[in-house]
Amino acid sequence: MNVWTTEAATKRRDKLGIISEILEIAKGGTLKTQIMYKANLSFAQLNEYIDYMLKTGLLEKLDVNRKEVYVATAKGLDFVQKHAELAIMLEDENGNLEHRNGAKFPPQNLLRKA
Repeated sequence: MNVWTTEAATKRRDKLGIISEILEIAKGGTLKTQIMYKANLSFAQLNEYIDYMLKTGLLEKLDVNRKEVYVATAKGLDFVQKHAELAIMLEDENGNLEHRNGAKFPPQNLLRKA
């Protein structure tokens, strides 16, 4: 079962949700391996997301004690906040996230205010 969802393992996360999760994990700076395990991504998936996020300025790579540390940028933290706001806008009257048109969102514990 996928640790990021409370629903059946067949449910998939969307790309924006995964990006938001990675940025949430990297708020204080973290290693690539930690992102991979905490976001439940394969090494190949992780590299694709990190490359994209570095190119778009959502994430930055720092050299700390000869280790590559990834940190969410101000732009990345703004993305996390806006993603959370959109998820809240899509809640139904019971506080459950709507899943129309196949849209998936991370669980509420990942939608913290920045």
